[in-house]
Amino acid sequence: MHMALADRLTALLLFLLGLALLVGGYTMDRLEIRQIHPASIPGLVPMILGVLLALCAVLLFRSSYKSGQRNAELVLSGGSWARLGMTAGLCTVYALALVGWLPYFWATLVFTTCFTLVFSFPLDGGRRAQLIAFAGALVLGVVVSAGSSLLFRELFLVRLP
Repeated sequence: MHMALADRLTALLLFLLGLALLVGGYTMDRLEIRQIHPASIPGLVPMILGVLLALCAVLLFRSSYKSGQRNAELVLSGGSWARLGMTAGLCTVYALALVGWLPYFWATLVFTTCFTLVFSFPLDGGRRAQLIAFAGALVLGVVVSAGSSLLFRELFLVRLP
């Protein structure tokens, strides 16, 4: 199948899923009887995710018309399968091993730092470039971990493991 067509079909499915998340989140109980603040309604996160997923689907659909020269060989060559496998493996280790074994902050810090290093560490670069890559990955790990911890704890009022 031509990749532009696959992108369009994928975009359509993702858009429908985004709409379903938006509608499902909107129709969830509001819990107003219990005096719960409107910003902490249970459906808020699914609604936000639905809007973002639909937006990404629109962008994917739009980009499928701009890049007419893509084909299956180009997309599947150059280590895409290996990168997909590494991504799936790292995410599985994070979800099944790190979260729960370590507190959320530390699990997310380790995952984000390692994920960044796996995909951006310059193996053939000089020592300076490698140190900069490591420092950047560590800073990104700290920022993502702290930011997501604060977001879930303070805004969404979720207790993290």
